[in-house]
Amino acid sequence: MRIMAGWLFGLALAVAAPALAAPGPITVADLHRLADVAEPVFAPDGASLAYSVTTDNLETDAQVSDLWRVDWATGEARPLTNTPKASEWAPAFSADGRWLVFLSDAGGKDETQLWRMPAGGGPARQASRLPGGISDFSLSPDGLKAVVVVETGGPKPNAAGTTPPIVIDRYQFKEDGRDYLDARRQQLFVVVLATGEATPLTHGDFDHWLPAWSPDGRTIAFVSKRGGADPDRNIDFDVFVVAAEGGEPRRLGDFAGSDNDPTWESRPAWSPDSSRLVWLRSGEDKWIYYAPWQMVVADVATGAITTPAWIDRCFYHPRWSADGKRLLALVEQDRDTWLASIDPASGRIDYLTQGPRFAYDYAVGPDGRLAVLDGPSDAPYDLRTVEATPRDLTRHNAWLADRTLGATRDVSFMSDGIEIHGILTLPPGYQEGRRYPVLVRLHGGPVYQFSHEFMFDWQLYAARGYVVLGINPRGSSGRGFDFSRAIYADWGNLDVRDVKAGVDWLLASGLADPDRLGVGGWSYGGILTNYVVASDPRFSAAVSGAGMANFLGGYGADMYVREYELELGLPWRDTAAWTKVSYPFLQADRITTPVLYQCARADFNVPCIGAEQMYQALRSRGIDTRLVIYPDETHGLSTPSYRADRLTRNLDWYDRFLKAR
Repeated sequence: MRIMAGWLFGLALAVAAPALAAPGPITVADLHRLADVAEPVFAPDGASLAYSVTTDNLETDAQVSDLWRVDWATGEARPLTNTPKASEWAPAFSADGRWLVFLSDAGGKDETQLWRMPAGGGPARQASRLPGGISDFSLSPDGLKAVVVVETGGPKPNAAGTTPPIVIDRYQFKEDGRDYLDARRQQLFVVVLATGEATPLTHGDFDHWLPAWSPDGRTIAFVSKRGGADPDRNIDFDVFVVAAEGGEPRRLGDFAGSDNDPTWESRPAWSPDSSRLVWLRSGEDKWIYYAPWQMVVADVATGAITTPAWIDRCFYHPRWSADGKRLLALVEQDRDTWLASIDPASGRIDYLTQGPRFAYDYAVGPDGRLAVLDGPSDAPYDLRTVEATPRDLTRHNAWLADRTLGATRDVSFMSDGIEIHGILTLPPGYQEGRRYPVLVRLHGGPVYQFSHEFMFDWQLYAARGYVVLGINPRGSSGRGFDFSRAIYADWGNLDVRDVKAGVDWLLASGLADPDRLGVGGWSYGGILTNYVVASDPRFSAAVSGAGMANFLGGYGADMYVREYELELGLPWRDTAAWTKVSYPFLQADRITTPVLYQCARADFNVPCIGAEQMYQALRSRGIDTRLVIYPDETHGLSTPSYRADRLTRNLDWYDRFLKAR
C-alpha cells in the first residue's frame, strides 16, 4: 500500500465481497510489509501534515524512507517522494508554507545533506554540500537558512586511498553508530539554503547536539557539555543559547546532571514568543538513566529555571502549545504513554489521550490542532487527530486486516510482596484449559518497559502456537524512580526473581507447559536472559541477543565506561561488585539450557565479545549452543534480510527444543 486513496478503494471492495480469503497468520515475510510512520509536522496553515514512512527495499536489502503528506480534513495521504534507492526524512516547512526542507542521502557518497522541494511536491534540490554530511538541523523561521550538525576533524585517506591509523586519547573512545571516537567533534554550522554557503557557529573540543532556532530568528539553542574539564567523564549535558549570527554561547542553568541528554531524542523547544525554553532534566550523575526525566522551563533573558510539574514518571518531547499558554509532552505510564497538556503555572496535567496505547510522537499545529503518532497492541503507529472524537489520519499498515492476530491481556503477579506487571499475547484460536509452549520475553534498557504497542515478533511467535509473556520486572520504567533503581548495581538479582515469579504464575494458571518454556531478549533483554538461565534450569531453550555476561572481562569493550564506573565503581578497586554482576560467565557451569547467541559485529553498545564469551563457555561444556554474527550492523539491526534471519533463527531454535517434546 502506497497511497491512502488506493487503500480506501481496496477496503470498499473487501466490504462488497466478504467471501474473499479469510485472514491468515502472521509470517516472517510480513516483516517486510511493515511501514514505519515517523516525524509528523504541521504545515503552517494547519491544513495538512508532512511525515516520513520507512519501508524495506528487498532489492537493495536496505530500509528506505519517503516523505508523505496527509490532509487534515479528509485524511487523504499521498507520497511527496518516491526514491527506492535513497531516503528522505526529517521534514520541516518554511514559515510561508511554500517549501519543505529535509534530510536525504540521495546525493551519493554515503552522505546525508539538506534538500529543499516545493511543499506540495515536485523536483528537489540539494541545498548543502558539507564534507562528511549532516546528522541534524533546525530551520530558520524565514526558511532561508538552517543550523546543522556536522562532524568535523575526522581522518582523511592519503593519496593512495589508505585510511590513516585511528589515534585516540579520549576517556570515552567508542560510540555505537559513530565507531571509534578520535579527534572528531560535532559542530554547528549555519547554511544559506539558496547558495549552500556554510558558516561555523561553534568550535572547540566539544560535541554539540539538537539545535533549535528561535521563532523570532535571533537565537539558537543547543545541547553540549562545553566548559567541563573532561566532558567524557560526566553526563552533565547543558542547554546553551547563542546569537544566530554567532558569538559566545551562554549556558542556561547550573544543574550538575543531565539537561537534555541527546539520547533522549527530545529537542529543547522554544515558546512562540521566543522568551522561554522547555527541555528535559534527569537526576544527578549517579543515577544515570534510572531517574525519571522531568520538564524544566527557562526564562531565556534572566536564566531563571522552574519545574512546571513533577511526577514520578518520565516526560518525552516537551513542546509549547501554539498560543504559548500550555506545555505539551508525552508522559509514560504503567505500560502506556499518553499525550498530556500541562499548565506551566499550576502544574496541572490533563491527558489528551488515554487507554491501552503507546504514543511515540506528536505534532503541534496552529489554532490548537494536535496530531498524535500512536497505536494499540494490535496495530503499528499511525497518525490520528487529537480532538473530542479522534479520527485516523493515516493507515499505512492496513494490510494487517488480512492477518489473524493473537489477543493480548494485561497480567500481574506477586514477587517478594511486590506486584509485577506484564503483557500476555495468546495464539490465535487459543483454547482455555490447554497448556501451551511459552516464550518469556525480556526487554532492553534495563530502564524501559513493555507497553501496549504492536510487537511484530510477539505476534509471529503467537502465530506459531506460542504463548508470549512480556514481563516488566523491577528495574523497568513506568512505575517510578524507586521501582527502576531497585536493581541499581545489582543486576540479575531482583529482576531474575521477578521473572521466575512470572513463570511460577504461568504454571499455576494452567497456561504453560512446564516442559516447554523458552526465554529470550535483545540488549539488556539478552543480558537478563543470561542471568535467568544461570539461575533457573526450567527453561528448555533461550535466545540471548546482543547480551553480556562477563562484565569484569568486558571493561573497555563497549561505550558505557562512564556509566559502569558511576554504578559499579572501578573493576580493580570494586572487584566484588563487578564479579557479582558477572556470575552467568563466572558460574557458567550452572547453565543447562541450550542458548542461541546473536550479536552485531559493528555494535559498540553491546559488542560481540559478550555473546562470544558465553558461546565459548557453553561450547566448552558441551551444552547445545550456536553463535550468529550479523556483519557490519550496529546495535539495532537495520538490514531487512538480517532482521528476517534473526526472527527465523529464533523460531527454529525454539521449535527445535520446545515443540519436539
